[in-house]
Amino acid sequence: MTAATTSTFQTSAPTPLPTVDYGAFLAEHAAQPHGIMRYDLEGETLWVKKANAGNPGWHYRLLDMLAGLLSLPVLEPVPNPGGAHTIRTEIRRLHNFAAAGLRVPQVLAVADTAFVMCHLGRPGQEAPSLSNAMESAIGQGSEAVLALWSQGLHAIAEVHARGEVLSQAAARNMVCCADGAIGFIDFEDDPAAHLPRAVCLARDALNYAQSTALFVDQGGAMAQAQKQWAAFVRKLPMEARQVLERTVSRLAWVRFLPRNQSLGRDALRVRAAYDLLAAPRQAEPR
Repeated sequence: MTAATTSTFQTSAPTPLPTVDYGAFLAEHAAQPHGIMRYDLEGETLWVKKANAGNPGWHYRLLDMLAGLLSLPVLEPVPNPGGAHTIRTEIRRLHNFAAAGLRVPQVLAVADTAFVMCHLGRPGQEAPSLSNAMESAIGQGSEAVLALWSQGLHAIAEVHARGEVLSQAAARNMVCCADGAIGFIDFEDDPAAHLPRAVCLARDALNYAQSTALFVDQGGAMAQAQKQWAAFVRKLPMEARQVLERTVSRLAWVRFLPRNQSLGRDALRVRAAYDLLAAPRQAEPR
């Protein structure tokens, strides 16, 4: 783990200087053409997010049916109705995370169907997602990839330790801030309001594994990551471990997928995720 990892949860994001009337800025841009847009101003970078249309009802029915058929509660859908409800959910969750000392964008102004928030990076500069950072680090070797992956795993463990869960714990929703902290974005739904906490914890773990394992594998860091993953799972509450174990058991057929490009990148991603997820089972004494 790099030295930057130790500063992952120092403080919430710095408060922007009050150079802009955020309420007026939001009113001017709330009808923007895209759901989320970045605005680089002089000395400050802002993001405006407006309400989306939500997911159609059939989407939830299909996932609910699939979860029942496979006896996999982690597949149970979390409602995202869109509109003002989704905006209120995201703002509430951003405030909750900030109150817990976790790094999230600061909400600067709110309207019924949109809000403006600060940038997690320095003004005018990129703040790469953990997903992009890991993919870029593959050419640097296993230590670079493992350091980033470990930092993300530690960040999720810290979220759980502070009583929260993520919406989608994918690496694309985790931000590498300029000071070495890991920030979190995208809170349009609230799994904890609809699913048992054990399922939410397992869901976060599965999302992270699925979104990062291929980078770990391609970076030559799978063996080291498997050890860290097994240790992470051992620290989860028993109920969450049981949810994970049942899920991995029902995915056992994945180990027969070929380790080549013949079935496409998605198949490689699933195969790598299984290799990571199965690590705790492989580590059990025989």
